[in-house]
Parts: sequence; structure tokens; C-alpha cells
Amino acid sequence: MIYLDNSATTCQYEEVTELIYKLSKEAFGNPSSLHMLGFRSAELIREARGKVSKAFPANGEIIFNSGGTEGDNTAILSTARKLRRRGNKIITSKIEHPAVLEPCKKLAEDGFEICYLDVDNTGTIKLDCLKEELDDNVILVTLMAVNNETGMIQPILGAYDLVKDYNKAHGTNILFHTDAVQAFGKMNLRSVPFDLITISGHKFHAPKGVGAMYVKSGLKVPALITGGGQENGYRSGTENTQGISGLGLATELAYDNLAEKQLHIINLNNRLREGLMSELDDIIVNGTIDMGVDVSDYGKRFPSVLNVSFLGARGEVILHTLEQDEIFVSTGSACSSHKNSDSHVLAAMGLGHKEIEGAIRFSISEFNTLEEMDEVAAKVSVAVKRFRRLGSFR
Repeated sequence: MIYLDNSATTCQYEEVTELIYKLSKEAFGNPSSLHMLGFRSAELIREARGKVSKAFPANGEIIFNSGGTEGDNTAILSTARKLRRRGNKIITSKIEHPAVLEPCKKLAEDGFEICYLDVDNTGTIKLDCLKEELDDNVILVTLMAVNNETGMIQPILGAYDLVKDYNKAHGTNILFHTDAVQAFGKMNLRSVPFDLITISGHKFHAPKGVGAMYVKSGLKVPALITGGGQENGYRSGTENTQGISGLGLATELAYDNLAEKQLHIINLNNRLREGLMSELDDIIVNGTIDMGVDVSDYGKRFPSVLNVSFLGARGEVILHTLEQDEIFVSTGSACSSHKNSDSHVLAAMGLGHKEIEGAIRFSISEFNTLEEMDEVAAKVSVAVKRFRRLGSFR
């Protein structure tokens, strides 16, 4: 099996699986219970919080939740609820994940003004558009760090600087949130000064159903989920002790020898891209060929993603053809895979229907090998040529 759908989800680290299995038997107590089993679970959560916090800026709090969707919804909906008396404008972009776009859509129905920033033909947010849209009615800017379909690194540091400068010049307090789901565990985020950051465990070899939100010190965001007041009142519900512990361990493992892992993934990405381009004509790499590994490398493509349009072919057919050889890829975001429409990300970049319909997303992890990239390039070439020869494209 060759798995190249890591932007959708990743396999757990073996060490994480072993830890969760062990704790499921030995540490099943409710962290709020006033007995030894409860204290043990509470201590495990405290330890995990310390591990995750090391990957974030020092001046903030880590709130555990169920993943990126809950985190994004909390950051957007709760901020809007808190600051509505001060303003009702939220700025985002046309290439965000549905976990951001859908709550923004809900807020628009409730009377909020939502501004969607354009991107250039590489899929990079235009900062000039952000600068033009900033005004005293803005309460939140929410922009992703790395796009989940193209891997393009977004100019979130530059965007934050524009927001900070505007706040300073106009006496406003616009908050800045980033969806770092595709960046965390693969990119250093310790120096980013943002107000809110959301992550999801299953994108970096931690369990599904667990994630976290970073909240800058001094900022209080109303809870989206209320009840018993767990997570310092930010997120009620009995904590998922095993999942949280797995998230903490996965964070440690992901950031161990990070530079070495990044270089390995760059080599894999280059090998696959070069193999495809040598085997096939009429293909387009969506985004840029230039790759970056840091949040400051905006306008470059993060090496874990390679999105390619195979002209004269249909991505979905190629996907299922590869599946027969146990090669697993995707045609875009897994959260949008059941919607009968073109990718909103590729459309925002100016691609036409045929280019979008022929797109495949290969998303790489540290566990892939160069030999796998060679095999994938060869199998994709066979599948695409067969499709083109049959003239099946409509």
C-alpha cells in the first residue's frame, strides 16, 4: 500500500497507538473525579498540555477540543458573539477550509458582513486586498497558514502585521486567527504572535477526534460548548484523556528532528513531480514549484502537498484506477469530496472546469519513500495515458 492522502488524515505514530491502548486500560478515570483515578487522568492532561504548549508561543493557553472544525467554529462564532457590539465585519479568504467558510456563512445570515479576500493564480492571498478592507468595523481576520488543497503557504505574518499596524494607528482591537491544521506538526509556529490558533491531531499522526486551540494570554473567548466548565470554562465536556495524551506525544514526535523530516519530504515531493513531468505532457502543477518549510516562506508551496492537473483526464477516474493498485490519493479536500462541484480553491485561482476536473492531490508524510514516488509516477502515467487514449474526457 502507498498512502498519499495525508492532508485528509494520517496514520497514528505507533508510539501513540501503544500509549492510547495502555491508558484505555489503566487511566480511564474522569479527570474531574476526586479520587486517585481522576487525579491520574487530570495529571495526564496537564502533562499533554505542557507538551503541546511548547510548540506554540509562550504567552498563551492551550484548550483541548475535538479538532480543527470545532476550533475554527469556536474562534469565529465565539469572537463574533463577544465583539458584535463593537463591529460586525469579518475578513477571511476565498480558499479557506469549510470549517471556516461555513461559520462565516452562518454569521452572514445573522447580519454580519463577511469579506472574502482574493488570491493570485498561485493560490496566495493578496495582502493589498486585506489592507483595503481593514476598517473600524472589522472585529476578526481569519486566514489559514497552509492551504489544504495546494499546500501554498499563506502570508499570515504579513497579514498580522497589517492588522497590528491598523490597530495601533486607529485604536482598534481587531483579533487575528489562523487555521494551522495543515501546518502544525510540520512547521515551526512558536514565533507567531496571533490571538487564536487552531490545530487538529489527525493531521500529524495523532488520534482523530482531538485537537487544540491556542488562546493568547489576556484574551477571553466565550465557550461554544457549555456545561460543566472543563478546560477552564472554554470547552465543556468530559475530557478525552487518552486522545489528549496521544496528541501530546504526537506533538513531541512530530517536532523531533523536524528539519530532517522537512528535507526528506522535499526530496519526495521533487521526485514525484519530476517523475510525473518526465512521463506525461499536458500537466499543470497547481501553485508554485518553489517550496518552503517555514511560516515566513509565503508564496511558496509546502512540500507535503503536490496538486497536479492532468489535462484530458478526470481526477476521480484516476483516483479509483490507482486505488486498484492500493495507491491512495485524493481529488481535493476530504471534507468537500461528496459535494458535486468544482474545488472552490482551484476556482479562486482562476482554473477552468477541465483543469479542476483533472486535478489530483498527492499529500506526503515522513513515512513515504523515494521508491514509492517512482512507483506512483509510473502508475499515474499509465492511468492517464489510458484515459486519454480512450478519449473519455468530456
